[in-house]
Formats: sequence, C-alpha cells, structure tokens
Amino acid sequence: MPAPRPYFLDLRRIRLPVGAWVSILHRASGAALALALPGLCYLWMLSLRSPVDYAAVTAWLAGAPGRLCWLAAAWAALHHLLAGLRHLGLDLGLGAGRAPARLTARLVLAAALGLAGLVAVAGLA
Repeated sequence: MPAPRPYFLDLRRIRLPVGAWVSILHRASGAALALALPGLCYLWMLSLRSPVDYAAVTAWLAGAPGRLCWLAAAWAALHHLLAGLRHLGLDLGLGAGRAPARLTARLVLAAALGLAGLVAVAGLA
C-alpha cells in the first residue's frame, strides 16, 4: 500500500467563525499598537522640540496620511480593548456558550468599527 499523500489545506476556503476573527484581530491590533509606538513617540518628541516642528507635526496629522494613521490607531486601540475585555469575560466563564460567544464577538467587531467611525467624524469636525 502506498504511503498516504499529505493533505492539502487550502486556507482560502476555510470559513473561520466570528470568534476566531476577533481573536486574530485582537493579536493583530496588539502587534500594530506595539509597532506604532516608536513612531508615535517620535512624533511626540518632534512636537515638543520647537514651534516649527510642532506646526509640521500638526500639519502632517491634519493631512490624509495622518488622518488615516490616526483612524488605524484608534481602531486598533478600541478593538484591542474591547476584544481583551471579551477574552477576560470568557476566561471568567461569562458568555462561554456558543450563542453568547458569537454575539459578543459580533458586538466587539461592530463596536470597534462604530467607535472608530465616531473618532473619524469627530476628527473631521
């Protein structure tokens, strides 16, 4: 009998549950926040160095790239906070059933996007 061939796992066809997406995005948002920290510290340092540098930093933050970075950082912080609270609740046994876990996962995704949208709208005003 020939040796069994390795099973090919097509990752594009796997449909992950919503809880898995929240968990993956929780890790990704934490990594994004950690990687963005040196850049944010550098911008803060520049803004404190001189009035000219402060004007340059505020001009960059008022432009499209700065607003996009601000929106991404706001989403990452909000999602990481909300998903972390969800994971803490699951560790304590709150909402560990299938239906409540799916509901809280959907709520985390919607709340993070909604609150990040509010941050974006407030930033445009």
